Amino acid sequence: MNDDAQPPESLLPYDRWTEEALREVVARALEHVVANGLPGEHHFYVTFRTDHPDVEMPGHLRARYPQEMTIVLQHRFWDLAVDRAQQRFQVGLSFGGVPSLLVIPFAALTAFADPHIRYGLRFQQAAEEAPVEPPAPEFPDVPEEATPAQVVSLEAFRRRPAKEG
Repeated sequence: MNDDAQPPESLLPYDRWTEEALREVVARALEHVVANGLPGEHHFYVTFRTDHPDVEMPGHLRARYPQEMTIVLQHRFWDLAVDRAQQRFQVGLSFGGVPSLLVIPFAALTAFADPHIRYGLRFQQAAEEAPVEPPAPEFPDVPEEATPAQVVSLEAFRRRPAKEG
């Protein structure tokens, strides 16, 4: 058997099924926080496509982040809710002292991370159209006084495809 041969193209949607399973991890993590709060030092970086048609957010934030945005769920957020029927979640955050409610479909997610345990997910389907970001330091330190609206690059969390050679 030739190891260099390309595997045949799958007639089963494994990539889509994998993405759906990983998005389920995010949904369960958020539901856990809704029911129990954030345990210990856990906190989440959630990156999503702001240009996804079902994202609901204030216009001034969409203008500032026209393609992608990262929110931090750590100290100050409210009204976190997961809507399984609509496949989305909502969260209230303050941006520059202005309270805002964001509604984010799971399909808009490009990345999810819990830096406390160095856990991260990258979603390919939403990210295929995402802009290329410059490299960032691995798991940047977020000061305790940082606001949840801080935007960070999650390039360090992203899995890279294995190089062929």
